[in-house]
Amino acid sequence: MHCPFCNAPETKVVDSRLATEGSQVRRRRECMGCGERYTTYETAELSLPRVVKSDGNREKFDEQKIRKGLIKALEKRPVESDEIDRVASQITKRLMTEGVREIPSQQLGEWVMEALQELDQVAYVRFASVYRSFQDVNAFQEEIDKLVKATRAKGLNSTLNHGQKN
Repeated sequence: MHCPFCNAPETKVVDSRLATEGSQVRRRRECMGCGERYTTYETAELSLPRVVKSDGNREKFDEQKIRKGLIKALEKRPVESDEIDRVASQITKRLMTEGVREIPSQQLGEWVMEALQELDQVAYVRFASVYRSFQDVNAFQEEIDKLVKATRAKGLNSTLNHGQKN
């Protein structure tokens, strides 16, 4: 790899470690020419399905778009960037395991909403409002009501499950 600072052709790897749940290798490199250090990430190049947009257009899957959507929804929320990377990586892995050549963008949106519902409920409502094109306050209220109902049901289920263990 050429140095990004001086374009010298020789660099050496100073440190390597796994990143993003083992799906990437993070490498610290040092340029043999100018001595500058920098970080590179190595990932396996996989053939992912094409995303079918709502207008029928097809495009290459881009994990960065998932990450950007998560970042926007989680803006000013107490969620670390490692969590965002973990969720984006999980969605990509889920997509790979589907074993399909194409996937509707709506399905990806649903997966993002599922992840956000577990991660941060405020971010979930933010994302849902854009994704589902809420037109008024009533649409927000309906989504919040569904979220509250689901949260209560989960709490009841965990209480019931906990009670069964005793």
